[in-house]
Amino acid sequence: AAGGGREKEQCVLTALGWWGREGKRDGRGTETGPRRSDMNITVTVNGTEKSGDVEPRLLLVDFIRSTLKMTGTHIGCDTTSCGVCTILLDGTPVKSCTMFAVQASGRSITTVEGLKQNGELSAMQQAFKEHHGLQCGFCTPAMMLVGTAFIEDNPDPSEDDVRWAISGNLCRCTGYMNIVKAIQAAAATTREGASA
Repeated sequence: AAGGGREKEQCVLTALGWWGREGKRDGRGTETGPRRSDMNITVTVNGTEKSGDVEPRLLLVDFIRSTLKMTGTHIGCDTTSCGVCTILLDGTPVKSCTMFAVQASGRSITTVEGLKQNGELSAMQQAFKEHHGLQCGFCTPAMMLVGTAFIEDNPDPSEDDVRWAISGNLCRCTGYMNIVKAIQAAAATTREGASA
């Protein structure tokens, strides 16, 4: 019965292209070598195209932090509960611990490092600074990215709108008041810039 399960796993992995020819078994049928082949991916990160070979099961958050060395994207719960790993994927907030790096191939990623443009803080970053929308700073990159995407869709959000938008991101320090104020202030600054 155990062999049948192993054969089924091999069939599934072969269909996905993940079963590598270099996989070997010892006399007991135990896998002794790598069985998955690396895959080449290309992503655009903060406007710059990046390519690399990755193991198919590498999480996007690990690719961003370990391969690209962009540590503004944090790792928290590993269960999608906290939201500190949030990035923008094609402009949409995504918890990067919920997807594999290979799923992002051919797509655009924005991390907190990409918010600053031409050496200037973005409206969101400036608002977080002015309204003290942080304390320890661990949730701040994700909050700023969610806020940035949110005010593009809702340029004049109410307090309740903002609280709903950030509800997938936990902050253990601030009580959210200053985060909400910062996002509303960034929205006002963006509106003023658009009307000028």
